[in-house]
Amino acid sequence: MVNLGTAGSLSREQVSPPTARVVRVLDFLVRNQGQRFGLSELARRCEISKPTCLGIVLELTACGYLLRDPLTKEYGLGPALVAAGRAAQKDFALGPAVREGLERLSERFNAHCAAAGAMGDKIMMLEVITPPGASARASVGETYHFAPPLGLMLMLWQPADELDQWLRREPTLTSGLDLDGLRTMATECHSTGYLVENRSPVVERLHRLMASVASNDVPDEMRTVVADLVSSLGDHMFFGGAVRDRAESHNVSLIAAPTFDSDTRQSMVLTLNVGGEITTAELAQRGAALLEVAAEVTAEVGGRNPFAESG
Repeated sequence: MVNLGTAGSLSREQVSPPTARVVRVLDFLVRNQGQRFGLSELARRCEISKPTCLGIVLELTACGYLLRDPLTKEYGLGPALVAAGRAAQKDFALGPAVREGLERLSERFNAHCAAAGAMGDKIMMLEVITPPGASARASVGETYHFAPPLGLMLMLWQPADELDQWLRREPTLTSGLDLDGLRTMATECHSTGYLVENRSPVVERLHRLMASVASNDVPDEMRTVVADLVSSLGDHMFFGGAVRDRAESHNVSLIAAPTFDSDTRQSMVLTLNVGGEITTAELAQRGAALLEVAAEVTAEVGGRNPFAESG
């Protein structure tokens, strides 16, 4: 289905500064799609010298990756990126069942829905469905740092030894987490088929802070403080399978379910946003609907869910 690889981060010595500047320009324009920028503003916003930026945009324009407005002399995304994007999407083999299934969920529950996968040390958004009139919370191709405990839902249905290995991955914020508790939660999720995530506003802010700490060089003291906060909030971040035994209503952020490839490995995670109070019955209804879509996506690629067979 989606084989995003497990390659680690490149070391600083392996990174090419000229290439990094080209990527910086393209990333900036992708984040600001639909807009055009003059050379001076583009150089300033990308923190590149004006002569260097000029060389980059001239080459990208000549290759069709950028377009230059002849009147305003501003630059925007070009048609060559359309072909590149379609080729990348084909390589990721996102079949129609992914988007069609997420669209059905979004329409039925008026909810944000998404599909994501892991690519090395990044989490990539592969499909995003936004309800009519709502603001998009993410965009296709957007990436996030993939280090414990961020991205746990992409590892819960992998083999136990791989989950353990990932939990020890650097950089990590799991030093204070109850790892045995996480393993127990994984077993519960194998049984129910999905993960229920609970985020209060405090935990929402903590997640943003964790993402910043995990993706940047920060003092060890700051990393320790954040790890302690994660540890103290661990039981409040995920319900796991125990949600069935909790109170009648729950403050739920989202529900997540895996898809599997032909090797019975988790390939993606599908999410259905809730973002508020929900009853046990409503939670079960949404969980069942999400599992149905996940099963369709798995079947489309000839995949197999090993936990469904043993449950």
